[in-house]
Amino acid sequence: MLVLTRKTNESIVIPSLGITITISDIRSDRVRIGIDAPHDIKIHRSEIWDKEKERRTAALDAETVDELKLPVLTEEVAKRA
Repeated sequence: MLVLTRKTNESIVIPSLGITITISDIRSDRVRIGIDAPHDIKIHRSEIWDKEKERRTAALDAETVDELKLPVLTEEVAKRA
């Protein structure tokens, strides 16, 4: 991890991705940052991204369980017909 020191209104640039990160404000234990990036680059706060990953994993797990149940259900329906 690269750690940089910046003051208010100073920026960090990632030219290969077209991203500029600017320190907007610093108050006690909070830092406000502004991120200028192309529209096709998604930017999320880590806690929100972690919840989204958990939600997606749960949905995939449920889908996998449904796929595993399908042959069993198909057999049950065939037996009752």
